Amino acid sequence: MTVTYTSRVATARFGGFSRLLLLWRGSIYKLLYRELLLFLTAYLGLSLAYRFLLSEEQRRLFEKLVLYCDKSAELIPVSFVLGFYVALVLERWWGQFRTVPAPDGLMVAVGSSVRGSDARGRLLRRTLLRYGSLAALLVLRAVSTPVYKRFPTTDHLVQAGFLTREERRRLEALRSPYNKFWVPCVWFGALAGRARQEGRIGDDCALKLLMEELNRFRAHCSLLFHYDWISVPLVYTQVVTIAVYTFFLTCLVGRQFLDPSQGYPGHELDLGVPVFTLLQFFFYVGWLKVAEQLINPFGEDDDDFETNTLIDRNFQVSMLAVDELYGGVPELERDRFWDAAVPRPPYTAAAAPPPRRPFRGSAFDVTLAKEDLQLQPLEELGDPPGDPLDPPRATPSPPRGSPRSSGRCSPGRGWGSEGDPEPRPPNSKTRQQKPKNGNKNAKNGNKNAKNGNKNPKNGNKNQNTAIKMQKMAIKMQKMAIKTKKWQ
Repeated sequence: MTVTYTSRVATARFGGFSRLLLLWRGSIYKLLYRELLLFLTAYLGLSLAYRFLLSEEQRRLFEKLVLYCDKSAELIPVSFVLGFYVALVLERWWGQFRTVPAPDGLMVAVGSSVRGSDARGRLLRRTLLRYGSLAALLVLRAVSTPVYKRFPTTDHLVQAGFLTREERRRLEALRSPYNKFWVPCVWFGALAGRARQEGRIGDDCALKLLMEELNRFRAHCSLLFHYDWISVPLVYTQVVTIAVYTFFLTCLVGRQFLDPSQGYPGHELDLGVPVFTLLQFFFYVGWLKVAEQLINPFGEDDDDFETNTLIDRNFQVSMLAVDELYGGVPELERDRFWDAAVPRPPYTAAAAPPPRRPFRGSAFDVTLAKEDLQLQPLEELGDPPGDPLDPPRATPSPPRGSPRSSGRCSPGRGWGSEGDPEPRPPNSKTRQQKPKNGNKNAKNGNKNAKNGNKNPKNGNKNQNTAIKMQKMAIKMQKMAIKTKKWQ
């Protein structure tokens, strides 16, 4: 039976785990006390022989052997090998527990899909769940020693009510050397298809849901069987076992206390009993014993799974769900919080929490001064330079032959430095022209002036066009200023 102690450590307090150290059933003391007594007896026997039975020459030889074994024991990587092995076994143990098939999802699907309160509907539902329980039982019977002791033959399954005589005849007549836990799943699928043909299952969606739950249940059975079939590689278990026992056989000699008068380094004190070596034995061999107990949790150890209890629970619950509870829904009535805008269940005096505000976020705890809460107008904040929301500004091109294209524009002043009706507001995006570009523009302006003198008519037309473009640019600038103020 599984040892449950979670209620004793439900609340962390001073010395909480120390209350568990005196438990015997399922404890490390129960697993390890024989090996520990054997190691201590062998150690004390060697120590007494060294002190009282050996001659002086033999004692010197034994001391050399002790020093050699003590130095060589450090070469065995016990903690490294043992740590990985126990982690692997623990992960496997938890995986096996999660794959134990439970019929809860299957019984809900059967109870909601297979209709009929008559004897035929009841027979269909109970038979479907009995097939599911039989599949799980055949797997657990193959992997668990207690379950096999309970149901050693198929006659015991018939007497227990999991099989009928006709079903046993069909099961035994099937010629297959492998485990036949999958046969009840096939019967389940065939019976569900017959119920669909009879109209007991309303539509194909309900049948699909039923088969999906069956496949999930069957997958758990198959995975549990594979866990029992594929073990942890034997070489890994052998390496760990040999490493641990070789280490402590070496320590049995290498951790002996020697005569302090000989002046050996590290042997200035003679205690007689190796306290810390015994603790090291307790931890390492105890770790190995933990792996030995967890590698197969379907045995008869104190902490193994209670498979027979699981079988009883699953069979009883599944039959109740599809038979007595079928169609039985309590009368609908208003709950006590019907008119409550914020429903809040009551507390007892022992469980009442202290009054506190509900958590809304860590930023709600920030406090601000009164003057920091005042909103600032946008005009006082000003516009950030290079606002990406600024509309593009049109730059008028200088007309040919106009006075502005005479090449007298200096770098950085732009066009229209003289005679412009309104100066262009500065724009942070507009870059100042480099002196080289200004010289080139001045030469181009002289060329354009010459061309303007040659063609006075074209120059006048270009000048009128430039004036119109200037007016349009001014309008766009005003619209941009209004847009900024609006923003």
